[in-house]
Amino acid sequence: MTENKFTEFVKIVERLRKECPWDREQTHDSIKDATLEETYEVLEAIDNKDYDELKKELGDMLLHVVFHSKIAEENDNFKLDEVIDFVQEKLIRRHPHIFGEKEAKDSEAVKKNWETIKLSEGRESVLEGVPKELPSLQRAYRLQDKASKVGFDWQNKQDVWKKVIEEIEEMHECERIGDKEELEKEIGDVFFSLVNYSRFLGINPENALRRTNEKFIFRFDYVQRKIKESGKNITDSTLEEMDKYWDESKTKE
Repeated sequence: MTENKFTEFVKIVERLRKECPWDREQTHDSIKDATLEETYEVLEAIDNKDYDELKKELGDMLLHVVFHSKIAEENDNFKLDEVIDFVQEKLIRRHPHIFGEKEAKDSEAVKKNWETIKLSEGRESVLEGVPKELPSLQRAYRLQDKASKVGFDWQNKQDVWKKVIEEIEEMHECERIGDKEELEKEIGDVFFSLVNYSRFLGINPENALRRTNEKFIFRFDYVQRKIKESGKNITDSTLEEMDKYWDESKTKE
């Protein structure tokens, strides 16, 4: 991308802010939900390996970056140039194995250096920077991953799996006792330990669950369609009928 192309794009956004009644009225708060939605649309395009759609969604995301920056500039908070300067400086500072003298033999060393550098920048905790707004599975994964970079981690996956079983047993015990508040905590511990095990297997649990959700939608939609084709309403069908079409849907994936 040429510098002129980016400059032209920024000028278009500036003109929209000045001349379009809708664009002129927008604030950080009014478009933040749309910003989040664009992020998920990027993820969906990646999951579907739809690169034509990914191209479009990345364009929408770029629009939001520039749009938020122009709003901030109008409010004398910061300028777009400062956004670019900040990320450039951060990339250089956090990659001393590329732009400095430090060595990093593999990606794990890079990640550890990254966390060490962030602490030297004034952060009080390794866990800072993990947004509360992240989906809970992804947030758990990132918290565990960050802690592991400074050595706070299990030594092998067998022990991690034992912890999963331990948490499941504690969950069942709370269920037996009937303590709903404690049961909620134990279910949370089960999820957290499963996230940890997923991490040891090299699987991002958020991605895994997203794929399973889509698989469920595909199979259940198939069930609904087949029941409708048989002339019945799904609310009048039996579990046996639904199970039959559910099993059939697995061969259609």
